[in-house]
Amino acid sequence: MRDFAGRLIAHETKGNKSSATKPPAAFLVFEKLRPHLANLMGNAGFRALLSRSLGLANAEVPWLRAVHVKSDGSLDGLDELEAQVGQDEFSEGRVVLLAVLLGLLAAFIGEKLTLHLVHEVWPKLSLNDLDFSKGAKNENTK
Repeated sequence: MRDFAGRLIAHETKGNKSSATKPPAAFLVFEKLRPHLANLMGNAGFRALLSRSLGLANAEVPWLRAVHVKSDGSLDGLDELEAQVGQDEFSEGRVVLLAVLLGLLAAFIGEKLTLHLVHEVWPKLSLNDLDFSKGAKNENTK
């Protein structure tokens, strides 16, 4: 799931180099997914999914505890953290958070529908070589 998350972030940030972009470009993936997921599960469902993802990712990336999900489903607290956390740590945090969100989504709606949804948002992103089953086995052995 981390490889998948990293690929999505790399694909999204490739075209968004502007530092004036809000939220930070690293978290634009969440903003692009939000309307699609809210359409699928409602705004409250999306907020719950993102909040749960943050809670699970906090165990691995402690600085994410300072990030909160606002009532509209956007992430709050990123601007301050981007300046305080090192770039490598910030990059790792976004990958972990997205991997957890995608993992939860795949668990709830299935891998096929998750991939379909991602393909709707990023139609030019190649998803042919993904193997979720291999990643799930590796992640369970941690």
